Amino acid sequence: MQSRTERPDAVIDAPRNNWVDRHAPAAWRPWLRLSRADRPIGTWLLLLPCWWGVGLAMMADEPRLRDLWIVLACAIGALVMRGAGCTWNDITDRRIDAQVARTRSRPLPSGQVSLRGAYLWLVAQGLAGFVILLTLGRAAIWMGVLSLVLVAIYPFAKRFTWWPQIFLGLAFNWGVMLAYAAHMGRVDAAPVVAWLGGIAWTIFYDTIYAHQDVEDDALIGVKSTARLFGAHSPRILAGFAVLAVLLLAIATSLPGRNLLIAAAGLAGFAAHLAWQLRKFKPDQGDVCLRLFRSNRDAGLILALFLAIAGLA
Repeated sequence: MQSRTERPDAVIDAPRNNWVDRHAPAAWRPWLRLSRADRPIGTWLLLLPCWWGVGLAMMADEPRLRDLWIVLACAIGALVMRGAGCTWNDITDRRIDAQVARTRSRPLPSGQVSLRGAYLWLVAQGLAGFVILLTLGRAAIWMGVLSLVLVAIYPFAKRFTWWPQIFLGLAFNWGVMLAYAAHMGRVDAAPVVAWLGGIAWTIFYDTIYAHQDVEDDALIGVKSTARLFGAHSPRILAGFAVLAVLLLAIATSLPGRNLLIAAAGLAGFAAHLAWQLRKFKPDQGDVCLRLFRSNRDAGLILALFLAIAGLA
């Protein structure tokens, strides 16, 4: 497989002409690639549930000026903590990544970054995230600390279960409860149900993503829902899409305010997932990657309408 970027040192599956390859100083490129800064979709998918949490909190209570900081802090936190999570993932997966065509060009298996350097970069990002977390209040701090357990477990999940996407969902959607707690000082039923809906959404989009690697994963014994579902993926993913929408519908109804606005956002979210299912071709890697990345738009639709519902 040839690089999709113009630089020979670029990661194979990074978007063509991404900002890291084009504009970042040469000395910083390996570190930014280790954090997946050349592929911002993961940051979006970590951030969007956080913004859902802010919207739900404003619907349950009232908007506050502090919510602007929570929104910004979540964005900064998602950036650095997604980078830390990817660094940890690449540390644990460095030998597996070296055997997979799509991942062998990553900084650790390609030798651009040493293992010691990766650990130091992990600590630096983790400390930056912790500083941001300290500004969000005691309840949010505890939620952030608890999330580290899920982050630590996820890279190993594909070694012992066919459902690593569940562990990714547990970690990636935790922010809906953390951001809600930053506003309310507690966690109520609405963000917990939204967390469960987000997990179903993550299984949906990450199974699509995992279909790029089914052949390599089968050769090296890595488990995934893409391999588990096989030819039945479209039908099973339709079920997870429905489950995600139903759970999010319950979550957005619990605050009991501006439900029509929230329902409009949920309808847009559901329509986007339906569009993905129509376009989904499990045996076409480029299509799977494009659909996976499009989930930023699905999550943004819901986040936008929840914000409007909270502000109205």
